Amino acid sequence: MQRCGGGNKILYGLTLATGIAECLGFAGLVFGFASLVFVLKQDGYFSQMCVNVTAANNTSYTDCSGQDEHFSLVFTIASFLIAFLSLPNGYLFDRFGTMVTRLLGITLYAIGTLIMAFSSAAYSMLLFVAFPCLAVGGIILLLTNMQIGNLFSAHRSTIITIYNGAFDSSSSVFLIVKVLYEQNISIQTSFLVLSFCSIIHLLRTFLLMPRTHIPYSPPSDYSYGLRFGKSDARDKEETEKMRQVAAATGLAELDEKADAQGQLENISEEKVPSFRSCVQSWFFLWHLLWLSLMQLRHYLFIGTLNPTLNRLANNDPALVSQFTNAFAITQLCGILCAPWNGVLLDRHKGKPRAPGETEREADLRSAVVSLFVTALQCLLFSVCATVPVLPLQYLTFVLQVLNRSFLYGGHAAFISIAFPACHFGKLYGTVMSLSALISLIQYPCFTLVKNSLNRDPFYVDIALTFLVLLVFIHPLNVFLHCRRMSRERQKGPPVNLGLLTEAKT
Repeated sequence: MQRCGGGNKILYGLTLATGIAECLGFAGLVFGFASLVFVLKQDGYFSQMCVNVTAANNTSYTDCSGQDEHFSLVFTIASFLIAFLSLPNGYLFDRFGTMVTRLLGITLYAIGTLIMAFSSAAYSMLLFVAFPCLAVGGIILLLTNMQIGNLFSAHRSTIITIYNGAFDSSSSVFLIVKVLYEQNISIQTSFLVLSFCSIIHLLRTFLLMPRTHIPYSPPSDYSYGLRFGKSDARDKEETEKMRQVAAATGLAELDEKADAQGQLENISEEKVPSFRSCVQSWFFLWHLLWLSLMQLRHYLFIGTLNPTLNRLANNDPALVSQFTNAFAITQLCGILCAPWNGVLLDRHKGKPRAPGETEREADLRSAVVSLFVTALQCLLFSVCATVPVLPLQYLTFVLQVLNRSFLYGGHAAFISIAFPACHFGKLYGTVMSLSALISLIQYPCFTLVKNSLNRDPFYVDIALTFLVLLVFIHPLNVFLHCRRMSRERQKGPPVNLGLLTEAKT
């Protein structure tokens, strides 16, 4: 159980609350793209791509498929870079710590918002720079905030999922931009305000975040931040690495009277898997597939939502606006849905474990249910998104936000459970980067729908739904692994199977 003094409780509470507010207001703006596209179209962005077409019966209409394609490409590039650059971001975080990483993220965020503030329909191509900056800056804010869960070890997975839920809910900020636009407040003004908020992020970086990292199971008097004075000697980098090794090998508590440093040095040499062995494990492979396929499904849905609603609503602007608002409002519920996944992951905390079972093994056993429930949600969401019935999209929106809030929180929590803490940033980034390559499929899919399927994505949706079935392999593999470990314990003395011994052959 986490022990800390009264002053540190206030510090930890402020860090937790302000981190949630930061992720909720700024981190995942790019995923509110569907709301902003409606406004950008009204302002004439990429309007030069619309052409007048004369049909066979001599009736003319305006074809804006080229405009939709450019907006889809903007979102594709931004969502790709969110994931693809997570690897260098994760390495930067592991190597240089919180402050350096956050300063990079804040800089990118400020650049993105300023570019949007000074953009116009005549300079529509600036969107290809602004949105990637917003996307990458936002994911860095999330990455540096997730470590706050280490301050509350009994609820670590729950807090990680809450931050990811706040990240999802922040997409509704663009709904606010849309509503303000309808009240004659330009998007340029809205983005100037968002850019000004970078000052708040800087203040929080120096006052309420550590310079390096928050160790897992920190000392009782652990503190950080300029205002709160210097931390105890155990807050130094050397001790932080020792704590990470302890977390990696299932040692939740250290006997301070024993020669902990010597013990941990031996553990580090003998038991902590290398980064390479982590990447070569079956756990990593199936988790990558699990995340990539569901992420692809979500990205394609978000990136094509506006043209899909236009098609289902017969190009009725009022109806499209109504459903766009409904989608954005449901995104607010991400922060309410995500903690339920954390509850699934932390439900065993405080309960007695089986003889010989480590805390990490118990965490892994709880992860099986979370992984399966997330996969099932995605399957239901994909089925609903496939049915071309406009009123059914309300249910699709609900399932989408529920699944997305489970997906990214569960991804981060599983990485923290199944692999050593000292590799968290690199592994989190590697999975995101590799999944980004798969997410690029969304643009060829959009082109296929536009050019070969008469703008009807029905067959592409069916294909993606069948692909989603593959994600059930991951929870099954983890379940079988847990069962094998249980059998080994029953046969005799505990054997150091580890979580990464099942390397690919």
